[in-house]
Amino acid sequence: MSIADLRQTYSRDTLLEQDLAPTPLEQFERWFQQAQQGEVAEPNAMTLATADAQGRPDARIVLVKGVDERGFTFFTNRESRKGQELAAQQRACLLFFWQPLQRQVRIEGTIEWLPDAESDAYYHSRPLDSRLGAWASQQSSTTTRDALEAAFEAARAKYGDEPPRPPHWGGYLVRPEAVEFWQGRPSRLHDRLRYERQADGQWAVRRLAP
Repeated sequence: MSIADLRQTYSRDTLLEQDLAPTPLEQFERWFQQAQQGEVAEPNAMTLATADAQGRPDARIVLVKGVDERGFTFFTNRESRKGQELAAQQRACLLFFWQPLQRQVRIEGTIEWLPDAESDAYYHSRPLDSRLGAWASQQSSTTTRDALEAAFEAARAKYGDEPPRPPHWGGYLVRPEAVEFWQGRPSRLHDRLRYERQADGQWAVRRLAP
C-alpha cells in the first residue's frame, strides 16, 4: 500500500457547541481526563512549535507538567535551541494529538518563565538521574556519547544525591490566547471549535471549517 492510500475513518465522537465547557482550560481538563482513562499511551506528550528570530519554524515533543488557570507549563534547558527560540519570539504553539480518541488540541499563546520557586519545586521532584542529566547535557550542542556519559559521571561526583537546579534549567508558562479542539468526524467533516480570548478577558467560540 502506498503512503497516499493510508487513511482512517473518524467516527468515534462529536464535538458540538452546546457540549463545550465555559473556558478552554476547563474543556481541556475534560478531554485530558478522558485521554488518561482511555487508550492514549502518553496523554501529556505535546508538540512544542517555535520559530527563531528569522521566522524559521521548529518543533519537538515535550511533556506538559501542569495545567491551571494561567495556562500550560513545561520545563527544559533554557540555553537549548527551543530556549533560544522562545527568547527570540516569546510565543509558541502546542499540539496534543490523542489518536485513539480521534482528537487534537492546539494552543497558541505567549511565553514567560515560571517563578524560580516553581522551577525549584519541580526540579527536586524529578528522579536523581534526571536531575544529574540536566547538569550533564548542554542541550542542542554538538557532543559524543562518551563525552555525555563522562559529564554525567562528573555531575554525580560533584553533586552526589543533592544536585541543585542548574541556573540554565527551568519552567515555562504558555498563556493561551486561542485554543482549538478538533474531533474527527466521517467524510472529513471534522468538528473544529476555537476559543479566542477577547479584550475583556472573556472567551469567544467559533466553528472553523475542517
